[in-house]
Amino acid sequence: MSADGGKVNMAFIAAIVAVATIGGFMFGYDSGVINGTQEGLESAFNLSKLGTGLNVGAILIGCAVGAFAAGRLADVWGRRAVMIISALLFLVSAIGTGAADSSLVFIAFRLIGGLGVGAASVLCPVYISEVTPANIRGRLSSVQQIMIITGLTGAFVANYILAHTAGSSTAAFWLGLPAWRWMFWMQTIPAAIFFFSLLTIPESPRYLVAKGKDAEASAILSRLFGEGQGDKKVAEIRASLAADHHKPRMSDLIDPITRKLRPIVWTGIGLAVFQQLVGINIVFYYGSVLWQSVGFSEDDSLKINILSGSLSILACLLAIALIDRIGRKPLLLIGSAGMAVTLGLVGFCFFQGAMVNGALSLPGQFGLIALIAANAYVVFFNLSWGPVMWVMLGEMFPNQIRGSGLAVAGFAQWMANFAISVSFPAMAAGLGLPVTYGFYALSALISFFFVQKMVRETRGAELEDMQG
Repeated sequence: MSADGGKVNMAFIAAIVAVATIGGFMFGYDSGVINGTQEGLESAFNLSKLGTGLNVGAILIGCAVGAFAAGRLADVWGRRAVMIISALLFLVSAIGTGAADSSLVFIAFRLIGGLGVGAASVLCPVYISEVTPANIRGRLSSVQQIMIITGLTGAFVANYILAHTAGSSTAAFWLGLPAWRWMFWMQTIPAAIFFFSLLTIPESPRYLVAKGKDAEASAILSRLFGEGQGDKKVAEIRASLAADHHKPRMSDLIDPITRKLRPIVWTGIGLAVFQQLVGINIVFYYGSVLWQSVGFSEDDSLKINILSGSLSILACLLAIALIDRIGRKPLLLIGSAGMAVTLGLVGFCFFQGAMVNGALSLPGQFGLIALIAANAYVVFFNLSWGPVMWVMLGEMFPNQIRGSGLAVAGFAQWMANFAISVSFPAMAAGLGLPVTYGFYALSALISFFFVQKMVRETRGAELEDMQG
């Protein structure tokens, strides 16, 4: 959003962005905490490989529902109100998953957590995009991805410390309960911080205008972008809404002339799905199990998770430095090309392996090469598709359809996440790791051509000028 004629209140903007991005931290933490607990879950609930996949992937069904519902509810109740609900869902899930006495109960509470993750995944980026100036919107929105990775890394670090201190993830810890249960209970701390912090920030002014609360929106906009800017910005926002000034609704996604889904919605769905088809969450959900399967110890595998998380944060910082300079589309193209090459290399290394005592053994230096290539892949993802996809979804839709567009794209993103995550154990066991990673590499290659054809640059454009 332009701040011409007014002085932008960067301290206020930074403060509310910081609060909103705690949702990204919770997104990451709740997604990553499962990595390192599989052995405990399998032991406690006597799970098969399919059962493990369902327990790991259950959260993703909740995420899909949460993302879809949040996108719509945000147009009815407001961005902040739905984020507050997501914080409460995080708290309930953290307590319930740690205390679960059966696989069914565990899955139920992971679904609840998924509702919170799905809501936070779509609402935090759109809230940030709606309260920040256009010239730095990409950088500030990208902070969301850093917080997601920080949450993932925080979960990895907490899991490592708990497992290392107890002796293993299944060993008894505080109160005689196994360490893996405490891994879930640790989530209550950031969830509580998120909830209370949300009570201190204002509602999105664009939502307020859509609800006819122009005076309230003007006051917030003046505080954000300078005295006298409020009424001007309200007029711009109102002009960008539907010509008949009706409230946003799901049917707005249909082009009134062609009677088909708007092309911009298909682009959003494509971005959301391809972000998952490249297999990034296999690294974060199954990283510990994967590296153990190719010869690393549990302790070393948890350390590798921390390394991957740290590299991801550095890559996100580079993305922040570049996204408002070179743009969104070039970063996506760089990421697609880099991921296709590195994933192909990982698959090639796994192809050189042989099964020894039921585990894949990589000869010579192929284990090290696979580890380096996998981490290079993580860097390419977090330099590009990791932050940029969420930035694009938060800003690419016109004001009238932003909530509905996010609902559909967010739902597609989490369903693709579910399909990839739940299918991985069976694909790895049935088709082998080389074929599985070959599929992810092919998806990355196809995504390159998708971006070339379908994605329009949004760098520096006002949200009111987005076309769809």
